[in-house]
Amino acid sequence: MGRIIIRLDRMLADRKMSLNELAERIGMTNVNLSNLKTGKMKGIRFETMSAICEALGCQPGDLFEYTEG
Repeated sequence: MGRIIIRLDRMLADRKMSLNELAERIGMTNVNLSNLKTGKMKGIRFETMSAICEALGCQPGDLFEYTEG
């Protein structure tokens, strides 16, 4: 079974933005955003994904990567 890799760290680094700044911009707690970043969350709402994409100026595919095995 494949898995999803979350590339939020890369996007934040590319945008020179901190996790705290992103959390503040999208109205999400640092803890929840950190859980997303580390893959501890089981899912994400489209509303949250839209807010992250808007704040980072990216597409959903920039945040997630599927790998086999």
